[in-house]
This record gives sequence, C-alpha cells and structure tokens, in this order.
Amino acid sequence: MAARIDKIVTSGTFSLDGGTWDVDNNVWLIGDDDEVLVIDAAHDASAIADAIGPRRLVAILSTHGHDDHIDAAPELATLTGSPILLHPADAHLWGQKHPDRRPDVDLTDGQVIVVAGIEGTVMHTPGHAPGAVCVYFPALGAVFSGDTLFNGGPGATGRSFSDFPTIIESIRSRLLTLPAETVVHTGHGDDTSIGAEAPHLDEWIVRGH
Repeated sequence: MAARIDKIVTSGTFSLDGGTWDVDNNVWLIGDDDEVLVIDAAHDASAIADAIGPRRLVAILSTHGHDDHIDAAPELATLTGSPILLHPADAHLWGQKHPDRRPDVDLTDGQVIVVAGIEGTVMHTPGHAPGAVCVYFPALGAVFSGDTLFNGGPGATGRSFSDFPTIIESIRSRLLTLPAETVVHTGHGDDTSIGAEAPHLDEWIVRGH
C-alpha cells in the first residue's frame, strides 16, 4: 500500500506574549493503511485519533513549540503510546504549555523519519521559532513546513523568540533549494509549492525591513 497524505483541520487558540488569538491548524498524517506519522497535534486529540483509526502511530512530530501546534500532543501520546518529537531549541516554548510533560525525542537537523516505507528528512529552519523544523519527503514530492513558509511568504516573526533575517535565511538556504515542483504543506491555510514561492524572496526581504 503506497504512502499517502491526509489532512484534518482543527480549531483552537494560539497564546504568546500576553495575547491570545483564534486559529485553525492543519494536522498532517503521512502513512499507509498500517502506520502513520502525525505532524503537529493541534487542539483536538480525539479528532486526530479518529483520523488515525486502527493504524499504528509511529510518532507525533512537532514542527515547533508554539502552543497551537503542541497543545494536543500529550493527550494523543497517552491515547496511542507514541513518542513526541521536538527540536530541543524549542524546549522553553514547550514548557510554557506543558511544564510537567517533556517531549520524548529531540529532533536534529538531518534526522530521518521512516513511515510506511518512505523517508522524511528533518530540516532545522529557525526564524519563526528557534527550534522550527520542516520535514521533506522526496518520495511524496512534499515538504511539511510548519509555520516557516506559507502560501504567500514566510511565517510571522513579530513575537518573542522569532527573527526575520533568520527565517529568510532558513527559507533561502534550505527550502528554496528543494525541487521547484515540491508541494509545501503548511501549518495553516492552503498548500503552495517551492516554485510558486521562490521568485518572491526579494519582495519578502524588502517588505520585512
């Protein structure tokens, strides 16, 4: 059975720097009929568990530590017995939401995640958050960008622990080197592609300054 990509959208809030906003998050499931990887367990562990169904959950991979991307991760881990993966540079953000439950595995740049017979490579792409990562699956022609790259530009860098020049460098040196046809599956909103976003890098730099 070939690996496939499924998506559910969950709704909740994002809180940082004393503010709270309503958000819709994309939760990505990569796998086949037997096993699956969840990227960003957002808001609703029960809904994600329903989407997983009887499949074995290989891991819960968090693209970064903002609370809207991790709030359902501990509950989903308890329901499924699967480990939570997070880059250690976002341990402080994680701890603001889950002070009594740490992630199980530290993500590292270049780490390979295997699910349903295909490999995804972890790319450390700081800027939106210090420990932000993207995951590239060549066999699927897809990269899961979290909040690093969206349809229309880079993720937000106006709040604590974020930095605009850093996210631009992450996008320029890591994501835009992927094949132009690579589909970008984002943390919020619609998909895009590397080829659609690459021509606008200079515009983002001017706009960001």
